[in-house]
Amino acid sequence: MSVLTGIARPLTTPTTAPPPSRARRHLAHWWPLAPAVAPVLLLAVPLSYGNGSTTSTNVSVADMASAFLVLFCAVRLLRRRARPLTPAAAVVLGAPAVGIAVATVTAGDPFAALPGFVRYLQIFVLIPAAVVLLLRDARDFRVVAASFVVLAVIQGGFGVYQYATRSGASYRGSDIRAVGTFGATDVMGMATVVAYGLVIATAIALRPARGAPRRLRPVAIGAAAALIVPLALSFSRGSWIATLLAGLAVVLCAGFRKASRVLPAAVALGVVLVGGFGVGTQLIQQRVSSITQVTDAPDQSVTDRYTMWAAAVRMWRAEPVTGVGLKGFPAHRDGDASLGLSSGSDTEGAGRGYQRQPLLSPHNMYLLVLSEQGLLGATVLIGSWAALLVGAVRRLVAARRSRDAAEDCGLVAAGLMIWQSVDFLYGDIGGPSTVLSGIVFGLVAWWALAGPKTSSGV
Repeated sequence: MSVLTGIARPLTTPTTAPPPSRARRHLAHWWPLAPAVAPVLLLAVPLSYGNGSTTSTNVSVADMASAFLVLFCAVRLLRRRARPLTPAAAVVLGAPAVGIAVATVTAGDPFAALPGFVRYLQIFVLIPAAVVLLLRDARDFRVVAASFVVLAVIQGGFGVYQYATRSGASYRGSDIRAVGTFGATDVMGMATVVAYGLVIATAIALRPARGAPRRLRPVAIGAAAALIVPLALSFSRGSWIATLLAGLAVVLCAGFRKASRVLPAAVALGVVLVGGFGVGTQLIQQRVSSITQVTDAPDQSVTDRYTMWAAAVRMWRAEPVTGVGLKGFPAHRDGDASLGLSSGSDTEGAGRGYQRQPLLSPHNMYLLVLSEQGLLGATVLIGSWAALLVGAVRRLVAARRSRDAAEDCGLVAAGLMIWQSVDFLYGDIGGPSTVLSGIVFGLVAWWALAGPKTSSGV
């Protein structure tokens, strides 16, 4: 019997599958973040390769990547049948859609307003919601934030090269303005990217994550210091002001004791980098002094900006509840602006010839929303931003008291939201870099509105 039994047994025994390698485990864990990181890194693609706003469609490769991000999250939710958002997140992120829809329907030409409807919905509703749904813990947050710094270093390095070789956008008769790969038609693009990276690097340097490698702090300090140069060479006054205030807020939020050591060192570093090395010193001084020259011989760009601000207020007074409709500012501009407004701004350099760029917005996001969406749209949209800012700061304070391991994420979120809130005083959405604003709102919303267990991952 023993012989027969032995013969009856199978010659081979089933074996279990070998455990996946470490590389495959890392890939399986991190690949879901690719849809959120891709729109950021794809902004390094130059204008000539499809990442510009010079075409009639104004669709960049980063826009297409952001559309995939939204689609990816929608399919993922349907497959898992999970609850999409918390009630608070649904209200804060979904409320702007009401004002956007009303402003589209009540516009003089609703069909002409449809592109504005899609753009506002993309930046302020869909992308932020997708980012909130995609992030699983603080580690995911840090990966997406780190991609901003990588992009800032790439764009900033190219911007410094443009200044050194006089191959940038035209500024006061010389092709020295650092614009990165965004070109002369989007002079704010590189400044926005570099400012985001500078704020994030500063926050990481002040409060690195627990258990992070020791080299992280010096790398973050080096990145923040290096990004000061391209930001200065962008000659963007609004970005300077927003970065200065956001950086100051981040330092103070990190602790007064630390602020007493960091602020003097930061001032000295700025003097050495900009003044000591002579990086555009005279031009930067002239640019800074022009901020306050409103009545005493202001330059034409300052005159145009304040003239358009006044025109936006007049539009709102004419239609106080619903505004003149999305994309309505250009059509009403000439009728409400004074004679001091020029027909457009001159752009040249960075690989392109002379071009007259029309002034299609007031370069103030708050006034643009007020003029085109009225009190209804301004209340829900600006109210949503205010809720994100208050929520981010409140949760950061709570994280500091409880010694939350994700305090570094809170510092990044608060800094980014403060920067965006200040920058909207001097700029608005437009150009390929606008996609980053949607991802920023998503990062801030995840920190401010996600459940308490979501941010505790280290």
